[in-house]
Parts: sequence; structure tokens; C-alpha cells
Amino acid sequence: MSSEASISQPTGARISSLQWVGLIVAVLIAGLGFILGLVQQVALQQLIFYTAATFALVIWIWNAYLAPHAKFGREPSVHGTSGLMLFKSFVYRLRKLIISLLIILGIFLIASATVTGFFNWLNIVTFLVLCALLVFTVQVSQMFVDNRSAFIGLMVLLTMFTVGSIFIEGFSSGANIKSMLLFASFLGLACVGQTLVALLGGLDLSIPFVIGASNVFLLYLIGLGCYPWLAIIIVLLLGALIGWVNGILSFRLQGQALILTLGVGFAVSGLTQIVTSIGSAFAGNVFGVVPNWLKNLAAMNGVTFGISVPPVILIWAVVAIVLIYGLRNTVYGRFLYALGGNRTSASRLSISERRYWVGAYVVSGLVSALTGILLLGWSGGGFIGVGQPYLFMTLAAVVMGGTSLLGGQGGYGFTVIGVLVLQVLTSFLVGMGLKFEWQQFIFGLLIVPMVALYARSPHIRTQI
Repeated sequence: MSSEASISQPTGARISSLQWVGLIVAVLIAGLGFILGLVQQVALQQLIFYTAATFALVIWIWNAYLAPHAKFGREPSVHGTSGLMLFKSFVYRLRKLIISLLIILGIFLIASATVTGFFNWLNIVTFLVLCALLVFTVQVSQMFVDNRSAFIGLMVLLTMFTVGSIFIEGFSSGANIKSMLLFASFLGLACVGQTLVALLGGLDLSIPFVIGASNVFLLYLIGLGCYPWLAIIIVLLLGALIGWVNGILSFRLQGQALILTLGVGFAVSGLTQIVTSIGSAFAGNVFGVVPNWLKNLAAMNGVTFGISVPPVILIWAVVAIVLIYGLRNTVYGRFLYALGGNRTSASRLSISERRYWVGAYVVSGLVSALTGILLLGWSGGGFIGVGQPYLFMTLAAVVMGGTSLLGGQGGYGFTVIGVLVLQVLTSFLVGMGLKFEWQQFIFGLLIVPMVALYARSPHIRTQI
């Protein structure tokens, strides 16, 4: 009787604490949105509605996805411990957080002393917001084990959006948010195949080359007089065929899958340029007329069911919902995680590794071709190098989202968070006037600690 009481009481306390944390997170996010709405002079009725909807959405995400995976540790007993020892223990336990806060403070003081006009109320508020979010993120993330990367990613996303809204005029405007979602849709679609392949422990470096080849070859076929809908079907089938070749070859040479897909990508890109440059003085570029309905799918001024939202955003949302649900609730998803987690055990359950491995690469090639097609609608002209930025960005989004490159852990929901983080960061850096090489430098600095964080997870240690 007493043992049962001793067990049930802490459990209730933990659930209550977790609910309080979720409530604080929801209030924090909704409150920041409300403040930004006031700054942007949004109509009061709309602002109240958006704030309430944001609060409800955060509570739902917290209870549905984050709370079930929260783990609380038992606090060490401090009975009989002196005040000095308790203080030393506190400092040692939070040493990384304290060092991070001191670094931020040092940067702020140096900037205040060297940059004229930097020390003002706006930058002071920004500094305090960064410190508060850093403390909150570090402390709350300790409660999570399975979904720690998702929580950290969401907090990083919130921090960057808040800082960007404060520093950059129009950053949180409807037009800029639509622009960020548009480019995030292209990257998100390109990451579909990379996520599935990574869950099996592989990588697909042919994605940017398939995107560029599809972009050019589609307009080339249209220029030859092929019906646009038929040309799109041909390009999608060719993309799936390239994925099938990648899957078959890499399955037989799995230790060389990285280099193999890169080689196939180079071959596809080169062959496309050879074919499309016949009788033309422009290698790697194709000029022609893009159908208006294709432009509408991916243009900033695209319309979806009469609403001024580019349809590609809706396409990405539907793909994301289907994929997240499928990976979590279908036999295909469970078998995919089983193969990525332990191939030996999966083979004993008669799960066909070859079929799932090749299938993941086929999906990767198909969706990469779709991305190239949609990018043609956005740009209006075929360019073989349109997919080159996605070689780095797809890998960065998957890694920053928290999907293990060793397989068996993560998912497309994590990748969506990584995509949004990268896109908001890109918009912030562009708004600050940084060049592309500086953007890559900062992306690299972000990836290193994220990889170090995920490499310490129990799943990966057992794999190694």
C-alpha cells in the first residue's frame, strides 16, 4: 500500500509539472506573436484570433508529440549539504549555460563599445530575449530524450524569428512569411527522399543533379512540341528511373552509396546538357515558354482556390502530413524504422531490405524531379545549376532536424523543423546584408554542434 503510494505520487507530480511547462511554452509563443502583431499594427480582432489559435496549436503539439516523450530525472538529495557546496554544484551543473550567457554578454559589450549607436533600448531588449530563450531552452530540453532535437529546433526557430522581427523591418510581414514558406516548400520537397534514405542509413547526393536535369529537360521537351502534361509525366518517370538505378547499385555496394549516387548525379547532369545543347549554343540553359498554370503553382503571386497563396505551399503541406502520418502509423513506416535500426533483426522478420532500400531511392528520384518541375514554374527558364544549393541544404535540414544519418531514428516531421530553421535563418542573414559565402559559413557553424548533440544519443551509441 505504501509502496504504491510512493510510486503514484511522483508520477502525478511529474505530469503536473509537464503540463505547467507546456502551458508556459504556449503562453511564451502566443505572447511573442501578440507583441509582434501589435508592432505590425494587425487588426485587433485578427490578432486575438491568431493568438488564440497559436496558443491552442502549441498546446496540441506539446501534448500530442513532445509530452509523451518527456523524461524527468530524480533531483539529487541536498539534505545536509552546505550552502557553498550547493552553490558549487549549481554552477557546475549549469556551467555550459553560464559560459554561453557570458559569451553572449561579451559579444554585446564589445559591439556596444565598438559600434556607434548599438547600445539602445531595442538591442538591450533583444539581448534579454535571447538570454531568456537560451535559459528556457536549455533547462526544458533536459526533460526530453526522444524528441529533444525537435524541441531545440522549435526554440531556435522561435528565437530567430523573434530577433529577425525586431531587427529587420518587414521580417514578420505577411509577404515575407509567404516568401519564406515558398522557398521552404522547394527545400522541403527536396528533403523527402533524403529523409527516407537517411532513415535506412544511406545518403542520396544525386538529388541536386536530378533537380537541375528535370528543370532543363522539361522545358526542352515542351520546346520540342510535347504536351506539357505528357512532358511532366516523362520527367517524373525518368526521375524515378534514376532513383531506381541509385537504389539497385547502392544496395549491392552499400559501403560506396555516397560516392555512387554522386557519380550517377554527375552522369545525369552531363547527359542532360549533351542532349539539350544539340543544335543550341547554350549549354546547360534552355529557353522557352512555361505554361501559365505551371507558373501559378510556384510563383509568389500564385493563387490557390482564389486565395493569394502559392499552391506549392499547399502541395508541400499535404506531402508532409501524408509522410509524417505514414511513417508513424503504417506498416511501411514501421518496417522502414526497423530496417534502419537493426537490419539483422528486420531480416529475421522477413522484411525485404532490398525492396525498401530501392523504394526509398525511387521516391527520392521522383520527388527530386517534381522539385525541378516546380522550380521551372518559379524561375520561368531552365537552368542546369538550379539544384546545386540543395546538395548542401538537404543534408543540413535532415541533420539539423535530428534524423540520424546512421538510420532508424528521426522522421520527416523533424526534417520540416530543420527546413523552417534554415529558411528563417537564410531570410535573416539576407535581411542583415550578408553574402552567400557568409551564409554557408554560419550554416556550417550551426551544423557542427547539432551533429555533436545528436551523436550523443543512446541510439547512435548502440549502433556504433
